[in-house]
Amino acid sequence: MEKFTFFWRTASPFSQWHKADFTVNGVHYTSAEQYMMHQKALLFGDQITADKILKASSASVQKKLGRQVAGFDQTVWEAECKRIVYEGNEAKFTQNEQLLTMLLATRGTTLVEASPDDRIWGVGLAEEDPRIRNRRTWRGTNWLGEILTRLRENIGSDEDERATT
Repeated sequence: MEKFTFFWRTASPFSQWHKADFTVNGVHYTSAEQYMMHQKALLFGDQITADKILKASSASVQKKLGRQVAGFDQTVWEAECKRIVYEGNEAKFTQNEQLLTMLLATRGTTLVEASPDDRIWGVGLAEEDPRIRNRRTWRGTNWLGEILTRLRENIGSDEDERATT
C-alpha cells in the first residue's frame, strides 16, 4: 500500500510559501513561491512585475503579482512551470540543511499537497478527507507533491552516492 506524507499551509517546510532564504544566480529569494512568481514574470519578459515580486515580502502578495504578469501565455507556462518549481525547490532544500533533512526523512512516501482548494499543484482534498488516502480518488494532479518526491529521490541518490565514495 502506498504511503503518503501530507502537507499544506505555510508552516510546512514543503509548502511553496514556507519562509526559506536561498540564492539562485545571485538573486536572493525568501520562499519557493517568490522564486516561482519571479521566474514566471521573467519567462514572459515582464521585468517590472519581476522587480515588484522581489520587493514583496509576503507570499500572498507575490502570488497576486504573479497573476498580473504581462504577456502571460498559459500554454508556455504549462510547458515551463514544473521545471521552474523543481529548480526553486532544489535551491531551497539544498541551501537549507534543516529543510533538506526534513525532506529526506519522508523517504518511502509520496509527498501530497493536501490543499482542498488547489487541484493543480495539490490534490483538491484536505488531509482529513478519507479520499486522500487513495490516489484514484484525488480531485487534483498533485504537481507540487510529485515534484518534491522526485527532487527528494534525486537528492537522496546523490547523498547515497557521496556516502559510498
